[in-house]
Amino acid sequence: MKDYHINIFYSEEDEAYVADIPDLEHCSALGATPEEALHEVAIAKAAWLDAARAEGRPIPTARYRPAVYELTGT
Repeated sequence: MKDYHINIFYSEEDEAYVADIPDLEHCSALGATPEEALHEVAIAKAAWLDAARAEGRPIPTARYRPAVYELTGT
């Protein structure tokens, strides 16, 4: 199974790094460093998936691919 793509970027507004998973609606986390944001979003992902399963909601397949990957064919 392909894992979910994670975006990491710095937010001036939040004064922190943001990590989000586009395939999982509203699944994101903040961190003081990119590594911390990545760690926190992994926790958020697990909680998101657990909650979806508990509520009987479908689990989205990993489909999001940034345009740069589409252009390079990777």
